[in-house]
Amino acid sequence: MTILKGRLLQECLSKLYYSSKNTESNRYPKKIFSGIQPTGAIHLGNYLGAISQWVKLQDQGEDVMISIADLHSMTLPHDPRQLSRNIQEIAATLLSCGINPEKTILFQQSKVPVHTQLSWCLGCICTMPRLAHLPQYKEKSKDLKDIPLGLFVYPVLQAADILAYKGTHVPVGEDQIQQIQLTQDLARMFNKRFGETFPIPHALVTGTEFAKLRSLRDPAKKMSKSDTDSKSRICLTDNITDIQRNIKKAVTDFTSEVTYEPDKRPGISNLINIHSFVANKSVDEICREAKNINTGEYKLIVSNALAEFLKPIQDKITHYLSDTVLLADVLEQGREKANDIATKNWNEVQCKLGLNMDVKLANRIKNI
Repeated sequence: MTILKGRLLQECLSKLYYSSKNTESNRYPKKIFSGIQPTGAIHLGNYLGAISQWVKLQDQGEDVMISIADLHSMTLPHDPRQLSRNIQEIAATLLSCGINPEKTILFQQSKVPVHTQLSWCLGCICTMPRLAHLPQYKEKSKDLKDIPLGLFVYPVLQAADILAYKGTHVPVGEDQIQQIQLTQDLARMFNKRFGETFPIPHALVTGTEFAKLRSLRDPAKKMSKSDTDSKSRICLTDNITDIQRNIKKAVTDFTSEVTYEPDKRPGISNLINIHSFVANKSVDEICREAKNINTGEYKLIVSNALAEFLKPIQDKITHYLSDTVLLADVLEQGREKANDIATKNWNEVQCKLGLNMDVKLANRIKNI
């Protein structure tokens, strides 16, 4: 009797879900998925390299989803109250930078249970050596005596974030390609073992021109919000005093002339890049205009251009943060949309894994 029931269940599942071949076809509708951690203020590099690119994709009519990845921000010790504030601030910042909740699904990751449910399932087919080889894990764990499990397995959750919505394209920087490769591997493994379920997501490398933005204190490194030196970056919420201080302290060299030579003069070239981005001017145009001034005078010009560029964004951030009810409504609407998509896909995954059974099938088995 038990064998017969098992065969009947397998036959039903096969007819329902295993009829398609395991191919990397383009039959899945294009869906762009990305996420951002609510850990600290967004800096200029984040805006130009990621957020402005999302806005561009959104305005081009693409199907875009953006997750505020609060679960990922817990891989290292955190302050719960600060995390709560950060979630509000990142939501306000995204809206102020042009993310439109009528065009883009913006939501809080932890509010959609499928992320963690699918992460467990994918974790059961992933291996420890595969995760240990990821460069982000090596980088973040090298100075830790006791390594949190979350820091080790978070790439699996990241894969679940994407696959929960059958994301086909993921905007990333060049340093995140290996993370997407893990997601591709897990999608292929799942499809091979349990039947065609997930598309193989592609990395959508965006904002490569903004990879030129370097740390103000060390032009050999990228601008980063994890840098312990707050003067190494320009945050979107910095006031004119902070901007002037950070630009004034920016490392240049002993040559007073303003010239664009990234290899020989990375410091001043970095400031020219920043100026070019925020003033919408070419590098050549900027160098011509700065021909008769020294680097000290030029830093003041860059500071003023930055302040002018950031003022409208800052005004909007202040507006949204003053209306937390509106922010909550936006995230709740996004959660409902995201949850509907994820739940539908999760139901399919449960059936593939044998975690779910059709009611009609259960009644047929009961009557055998």
